[in-house]
Amino acid sequence: MEGRLCTALGLVPFSVFTSFASLPYKLMKYSIIIPVFNRPGEVDELLGSLVAQQMADFEVVIVEDGSENDCRAVCDRYAGRLDIKYFMKPNSGPGRSRNYGAEHAGGEYLIVLDSDVVLPQGYLQAVDNELQREPADAFGGPDAAHPSFTPIQKAISYSMTSFFTTGGIRGGKKKLDKFYPRSFNMGIRRDVYMRLGGFSGMRFGEDIDFSYRIVEAGCSCRLFPEAWVWHKRRTGLRKFFRQVYNSGIARINLEKRHPGTMKLVHLLPAVFTVGVIALILASAAGRILMEYDDVHRWYWLCVAPWLPILFYSAVIIADSSYRNRSIKVGLLSVPAAFTQLMGYGFGFIESWWKRCVLGRGEFQAFEETFYK
Repeated sequence: MEGRLCTALGLVPFSVFTSFASLPYKLMKYSIIIPVFNRPGEVDELLGSLVAQQMADFEVVIVEDGSENDCRAVCDRYAGRLDIKYFMKPNSGPGRSRNYGAEHAGGEYLIVLDSDVVLPQGYLQAVDNELQREPADAFGGPDAAHPSFTPIQKAISYSMTSFFTTGGIRGGKKKLDKFYPRSFNMGIRRDVYMRLGGFSGMRFGEDIDFSYRIVEAGCSCRLFPEAWVWHKRRTGLRKFFRQVYNSGIARINLEKRHPGTMKLVHLLPAVFTVGVIALILASAAGRILMEYDDVHRWYWLCVAPWLPILFYSAVIIADSSYRNRSIKVGLLSVPAAFTQLMGYGFGFIESWWKRCVLGRGEFQAFEETFYK
């Protein structure tokens, strides 16, 4: 209640203010905040990429979110090469873990990263160059697949960044809407973070909710195209489905919290999902009619519905194969694209039905198993 009231009045919640005011750390330009859940190997890679940065004016704040397989030993190995601070806390989700890290950070700017990203050497320098060129209250950058990623990781990365899967429309240079940074690569001025109270308690979509509140508060928010990261995302289609399914659910939850933020592009995965199901059902109906009626009369109904699906798949294979220089990745991009669009679409439709038709409150699927 206190946080919401303070946000409405443009004030700083007392708990956040006192946490920052009592910091024992010197003020530096950047604090990199990384929430972690059972990912010591990935944290090792991320910290290694931070050691190689061209800039050194930053600290690293690791927040272990109740992990069973923690990364304390990994952080200890980097203690002499990075200004690193490690915290262990009970599990509460990524948003609140980022808030915890922010309360213990001393930088002028807070940069939030997912634990499954790796930074190119010039990442922090690119951020600094953009801020010197034109100041911003909040910012973010795109992501890409590293050459060492597995074929399925590259396929999933393609599905999340391609124009043909709506990923390239919702983020990156081909955006059709305002830029809203995502938590895998997101920066914000510390004073703005304090004033807005940080991330909400949403388990999914909390980064977009925060971005909306940043923009609604009249703060400037920009895309830094050169401040990109390598992002591993999910390592399999099952985990990927869980992620995008919850993203579809979160889209309706976000519209309820921020009316008017839903755009046409957010509806496309649901339209795609309904369309694919309708085509498959039409083909099945044609096959049944062929069994009980004239074969030649209904052959077209059995075959024709598959033509747009095959055409779309061919476009995905060609584009992904060219971009990734791999036919194998191109082929894997087809199930990844259908998983991304239809997983999001199913989550969106379920959430629309429960929240808009039945009038229920916020919810999410896979709450307990999403990060495992």
